[in-house]
Amino acid sequence: MPRLKSAIKRVKTSERNRIHNVAIKTKVKTLIKKVADCVLKKDAKAAIEAANEAFASIDRAATKNIYHLNNAARKKSRISRWLKTLESSKAK
Repeated sequence: MPRLKSAIKRVKTSERNRIHNVAIKTKVKTLIKKVADCVLKKDAKAAIEAANEAFASIDRAATKNIYHLNNAARKKSRISRWLKTLESSKAK
């Protein structure tokens, strides 16, 4: 355990930030699962709405340095691929 006053404060703030970051990451994961469920059910309209919500949440997390920019881009790319498979099956 830290002994210096500034180190004790730093532990408190880092723990507070960790809890906040975990909450945001959990929200993003939930939104991604929501998109995946809509794609599996072949519900294009709901999938697009869920994807837009997920994209916004991922972008917000990336700008706040909760996710690395490449990690956020990878998550968004994966969702886009899911939506493209939905569109291609719809065209057939």
